[in-house]
Amino acid sequence: MTLSESLRTTARRAVDIVLPPRCLGCGALVGDPGAVCPTCWGGIDFVTAPMCRCCGLPFDYDEGPEAICGDCARRPPLYGRARSVMIYNDASRRLVLAFKHADRTDAAPAWGEWLSRAGADLLANADLLVPVPLHRWRLVARRYNQAALMAQALARRSAVPVCVDALRRIRATPSQGRMSRVQRQRNVAGAFAVRDSRRNDIENARIVLIDDVMTTGATLGACIRPLLHAGAANVDVLTLARVARTG
Repeated sequence: MTLSESLRTTARRAVDIVLPPRCLGCGALVGDPGAVCPTCWGGIDFVTAPMCRCCGLPFDYDEGPEAICGDCARRPPLYGRARSVMIYNDASRRLVLAFKHADRTDAAPAWGEWLSRAGADLLANADLLVPVPLHRWRLVARRYNQAALMAQALARRSAVPVCVDALRRIRATPSQGRMSRVQRQRNVAGAFAVRDSRRNDIENARIVLIDDVMTTGATLGACIRPLLHAGAANVDVLTLARVARTG
């Protein structure tokens, strides 16, 4: 171990004594920063193959690498492929909400690592990471954009550059928690635009759009449209969690 590594280790141990690391979900004491306790870990349903080639929805049975789900067959999405780390359930909800609303910004490096694994096939040919933006008033209230923090952490892990301000939210929209697919689509229609100063970065770029949760895909679609209109070659989607069904 070099001197600098030894100093960093000593400093981290000193911090851990004063502020011991806590689980990213429930807040229980854990051994290392950015860790999840055994109880929370046991409840996480990680997304693994077999899955829909397009949206990444897990399949119960292996139907082949080119199989797509019924939703993608009926309504082909605007994105090329979507991948997620885990299914949105009680355990992952705690992780997401703590990060999103409880100032657990210390989770960002861990989520960057998890995203890099789940999205390895998307990142292999990506040119740019773009986070879903918050409206400026929501950003003021929350003080940080969780998607931007994840995108920055992922950029450090993957070496794919990030453009945190490529998109801007030009219209504030109500919370979509209890809305149907159609209501969500109407709610976010025209809510996003490409920033004029970033159009050269977007043109011909293979983009990976980053967000915390994929539900019906309405918000993601509303972000993808202006990116494609600005000349993006392709847009894939990478999220921390996704609902199991998008009906």
